[in-house]
Amino acid sequence: MNNKSISILAGLVGVVLIIVAIIYWRIPAGSLPHYFPGYFSGSSTIHFKHGLASLILGLGALALAWFRSGKKSA
Repeated sequence: MNNKSISILAGLVGVVLIIVAIIYWRIPAGSLPHYFPGYFSGSSTIHFKHGLASLILGLGALALAWFRSGKKSA
């Protein structure tokens, strides 16, 4: 894989993880999709820590995409 494809992939993963963080903060645990970690049937709690971890990983992936897409020094 070259730098451009890694940058695009990291950018997409970053955006998806930020969307997942928003989902964790907006939807109660009982209403989350079944494949999300933290799903508890009938629960009304919000998973703040799951969302925070997803946000941090998403921002890290976006930073990776940004640094990989920069100009290369000679």
